[in-house]
Amino acid sequence: MHIPNILSLITYLPALAGTALMLFPNRSGTAIKTFAFLASAATFLISLLLFFQFDVSTAQMQFEESVSWMEGGAIRHHLGIDGLSLLLILLTTFITPLAVVSSWNAVTRRVKAYMICMLFLETGMIGVFAALDLVLFYVFWEVMLIPMYFLIGVWGGERRVYAAVKFILYTMVGSLLMLVAILYLYHVNGGASFDLVEITRNLAAGSIRLSSREEFWLFLAFLLAFAIKVPLFPFHTWLPDAHVEAPTAGSVILAGVLLKMGTYGLLRFCLPLFPTASIAAAPYLSVLALVGIVYGALVAMVQPDLKKLVAYSSVSHMGLVVLGIFAFTQQGLQGSTIQMLNHGLSTGALFLLVGMIYERRHTRLISDFGGLAHGNPVLAAMFLVVTLSSIGLPGLNGFVGEVLILAGTFLRSPVYAAVAATGMILGAVYMLWMYQRVFLGKVTNPANLEMTDISLREKVLLVPILILMLWIGVYSSPLLERMDASLQLVQKRIHAAHAPGGGFRVEQRQGNPERSGANQ
Repeated sequence: MHIPNILSLITYLPALAGTALMLFPNRSGTAIKTFAFLASAATFLISLLLFFQFDVSTAQMQFEESVSWMEGGAIRHHLGIDGLSLLLILLTTFITPLAVVSSWNAVTRRVKAYMICMLFLETGMIGVFAALDLVLFYVFWEVMLIPMYFLIGVWGGERRVYAAVKFILYTMVGSLLMLVAILYLYHVNGGASFDLVEITRNLAAGSIRLSSREEFWLFLAFLLAFAIKVPLFPFHTWLPDAHVEAPTAGSVILAGVLLKMGTYGLLRFCLPLFPTASIAAAPYLSVLALVGIVYGALVAMVQPDLKKLVAYSSVSHMGLVVLGIFAFTQQGLQGSTIQMLNHGLSTGALFLLVGMIYERRHTRLISDFGGLAHGNPVLAAMFLVVTLSSIGLPGLNGFVGEVLILAGTFLRSPVYAAVAATGMILGAVYMLWMYQRVFLGKVTNPANLEMTDISLREKVLLVPILILMLWIGVYSSPLLERMDASLQLVQKRIHAAHAPGGGFRVEQRQGNPERSGANQ
């Protein structure tokens, strides 16, 4: 089935649905929720066509659309995807309808405005992953901030305004510097275009050149924007506040998709555009990633609040993703990419489950629970599966990404791999300890006896995530095949920039000769 301009349809369908919602009466809450769900579900179903029609044999951009937008054609509405952006778009379209359903009972005021924000947020997120024009990318990057700001600031917790302002200030500081770097790249490209593919090709071919100083500062400008979004230690301090104060759906979107924009930016922009600076910065960024892995795990271990524990676990897990990226090995790059999906599924599911508990007990303090498994066996079972996925149990999705990252990092530095493995052990400690205190043992609080097990709607919400966790853990080849050619191209760009005889060694994987030849 061929749909013309399918990327534009997937990108803008949620925003069109959000615009249509403005015509709905404010009191028709159920109709508004149903329409928002159907629009986001339709976006997901259409996006599945990208997965099945994707050509795994090439690293070239696919499903491209390019029309002149402004400035005499220099700025274009240019969309396209490769294996990397394909998987993240699918993650976005999969998570969004689940987030909408999770708000069914939790959001009772200003429902129309809430759903409009959710749908416009989805358009912004998809646009970030699909845009191939630097200005268009920047527009989507900034547009995405506005609905998330309102989701936190209007429907969040007691300190929602503080968390929302902190979130947007942190992100805008980095993104404004990135805008300056984008304008400079346009200048060195001869003022011809902002096209990412063209600029990357010209830099690789040597038709435009950057001095070491220019490349360093441009790399730093992009890096700051993406490091804040990841968030990489020490730029992580906005994340716990945003997670704790956001509504459940906001936390799911924030952990499931928004954090991946940072690591996506590293792979899409920093490494291909500035490979020499990336190589030079790799040891320092790897150390920051390792600090984030261990620090996030240690801080999560002492958190009394379930949401804060999951938030700090994201700092640790995303540090692992950054470590795999800057190992520059094929295994590390593959592991980091698939771990973006895994983290989106497992942490998104954890926030959904914590939200379900909060709706019943109106508290997230671990000390207020104990023995929940006695009266809530289905909730306890699903929470256990998600917990095991988060800590990387073999057979579930988390294991695939973690073992690939560790294998790729070991080729770079066995010491780095050992420290990262220590962080993973700490992750198992705080997650299993949390599960023990919340679900096992005797019922320590009489209020827990009145809790009801999860409803049919909540089961339907969680089952697709659990199925994906098992599928990726058992059979991840379809995902790895689709990202492989694109990541080999990134690695070739890094390898080509490496000066012969230098001290930094980039491992080359001995892969399928036919597939390697497709990327020449």
